[in-house]
Amino acid sequence: MVPFGGWEMPVSYKGIIEEHRTVREQAGLFDIGHMGLLRIEGPDALPFIQSVATNDASRLAVGQGQYAVLCNDRGGAVDDILVYRFADHYMIICNASNTDKVIAWLNSHRTNNVTISQMSDQAMLSVQGPAAIGLVEKILQTSLAGLKRNHTIAVGRILVSRTGYTGEDGAELILPKTLCADYWRKLLELGIQPCGLGARDTLRLEAGLPLYGHEYDDSTTPIEAGYAWAVKFEKGPFIGREALLLPPQKQLVGLELLGRAIPRQGNAVVNENNLPLGVVTSGTFSPTFNRPIALAYLSSLSDKAFVEIRGTAQPATIVDKAFYKRVK
Repeated sequence: MVPFGGWEMPVSYKGIIEEHRTVREQAGLFDIGHMGLLRIEGPDALPFIQSVATNDASRLAVGQGQYAVLCNDRGGAVDDILVYRFADHYMIICNASNTDKVIAWLNSHRTNNVTISQMSDQAMLSVQGPAAIGLVEKILQTSLAGLKRNHTIAVGRILVSRTGYTGEDGAELILPKTLCADYWRKLLELGIQPCGLGARDTLRLEAGLPLYGHEYDDSTTPIEAGYAWAVKFEKGPFIGREALLLPPQKQLVGLELLGRAIPRQGNAVVNENNLPLGVVTSGTFSPTFNRPIALAYLSSLSDKAFVEIRGTAQPATIVDKAFYKRVK
């Protein structure tokens, strides 16, 4: 157990590699009750979201969600979020470590016709992997065959969202805290493996998914992170729009290391002449590919790249940041 965003969180239950492979091959269960759940409502809820988030929430159907980024005036990320539309309100899911900051930032920009409240009575569980949907169907006794990616369905007091942070198919359950332990036990009784922060990080890194504090911060833009598709300039004004129109200063890429040394955040990336190219933001040993991988921001690309690890320049190949792509 380790402190994380004001919570005590498990790094692992049986072991990171075993949990990682379970998610890739079958299904794993994650406690994600630490995520921030915010309810946005009022007559101006939609115009407010349009003014603070990069994506276009006017395109959302009821029950649909979308990825977006909250940007400051410089285009840097306050946080990356999910926005959901419901019949009488919107919901924002933000990172645990940023929840207080996001609430304060949203309140500083809202009008009197918008109310922001924290859904502190709700928790979240995530079931991820090829067998995930079938397992959730069993405990809910409901078919999810028609549930599309980034859409939700209500099953009694439980909201099921076909989303995740592992690169796999899966579902996230938003449910009252009073039901959370009961459904955790029900899933364990089906034989599903609980997974901790360690596997969550290696899984998301293989899928090239950003983590705030690593690939995102208040000086890094969604364009630089490779999420230009979540920035809709045509929708009109939003905070950070003008800054995002400027050419990006860096690019997020993947690195495959040729040796066995594991890169870590902050390691320098250089070319064959030892000139700086950029810096590693996340690194790990990939259980799926059995080699070290990393995400890095580079200010310029090169045919050859080297990562400086403990005083040694380790050769690396620049690749797409999504190392793993599941077969659909």
